[in-house]
Amino acid sequence: MAPGSQPILSSTPLQVLLYLNSWYFAAFYLAEILMFVYKGILLPYPADNLVLDVVLLLLFLALEILRIFYGMKGNLCERTLSSCLSLFILLPCSALAVYYLLLQTFVLRLEFLLSAILLCFYGLEFLFGLLSVSAFSR
Repeated sequence: MAPGSQPILSSTPLQVLLYLNSWYFAAFYLAEILMFVYKGILLPYPADNLVLDVVLLLLFLALEILRIFYGMKGNLCERTLSSCLSLFILLPCSALAVYYLLLQTFVLRLEFLLSAILLCFYGLEFLFGLLSVSAFSR
């Protein structure tokens, strides 16, 4: 190693997961919107519950954009605070994914599958995020 240079601590697997999750969440979000249209037209979905689910989906989008942004920037810049913020935002995102997995008025099989895959992404990102934060803190 050259004098004055430092080892690279950013996590490549975490960066790849965040990148793939950004594309996966875009597909998840689009599928959820289409499924809400389907449920609103064909199922006896109460209007109040439909509005609540759509508002939660918008909140989910905002939180996920923030989480991925802070996760990518924190990992690439090797910043502990940004990475910790990304891990902190992961908690409400996971809660919303569980809501769409189990707690909606009507849960379609496709929604169950998409939310389960999203939770798998979250679990892996949480593990790699913790490893990255511990490496940055040293």
